[in-house]
Amino acid sequence: MRYTSLQVAELAAGGETAVDTRDQEMILIPLAGSASVACDGNAYELAGRESVFAGPTDFCYLPIGRTATVASAEGIRFALCGARTDQELEFRYGSAADVPIELRGAGQSSRLVRNFGTVGSFETAKLIACEVITPDGNWSSYPAHKHDHQSDLESELEELYYFEIADGPAGQPGFGYMQTTASDERPIDLLAEVRQGSIIEVPYGWHGPCVAAPGFEMYYLNAMAGPAAERAWLITDHPEHAFVRASWDDQRIDPRLEGRH
Repeated sequence: MRYTSLQVAELAAGGETAVDTRDQEMILIPLAGSASVACDGNAYELAGRESVFAGPTDFCYLPIGRTATVASAEGIRFALCGARTDQELEFRYGSAADVPIELRGAGQSSRLVRNFGTVGSFETAKLIACEVITPDGNWSSYPAHKHDHQSDLESELEELYYFEIADGPAGQPGFGYMQTTASDERPIDLLAEVRQGSIIEVPYGWHGPCVAAPGFEMYYLNAMAGPAAERAWLITDHPEHAFVRASWDDQRIDPRLEGRH
């Protein structure tokens, strides 16, 4: 990956670690637990959350060329979404209450999107980031789509997916699937089983669907960035799947997502 990064780390109760951003802007987002984050002489307390399925969380933006300190009294698992840039912005806090929640798709393509780091939701130089909840048995990142050539209709963006899968009713480990295929002469052909902690790289190509196996709700965190000067998310649907989007007009959102955050 040339422009984008995604890392996941854990701190035990009372733990502390340093995050060196170097040439990447980063968003630090709690996955489970809470922490304090200090940088540039300021500090923010992140209330965090019990799990990624519990709702949106607050987060911190870390500028390039900084060393931030993360400390947790009760323990935390957190992600660092990164994008290479030479633009220097301020160390900032993002509130959970300000995260836009979107219900996308319909029927078995229904999913919930938390747009905490998307264009128009939170300012960054290059990074685009969001979280997606897919109810068990549903498909998301569907229709399959791409964003690998810069044009007036499409952005050139790499993308990383980090997955967490809810356990079954008796604690059975969950799973799902994700597919990526070639959109041009560059070879890529992936059909992968994803489980708790899986990371999938999408440097280019058609990607989707992400399929949550029946009985196991799926979460994924997306981080995207590319070389264009303008930060934008413009996509092209796979021509064999594009009809699916129009079919949503006659379907309702999955009721399991109504009222969720």
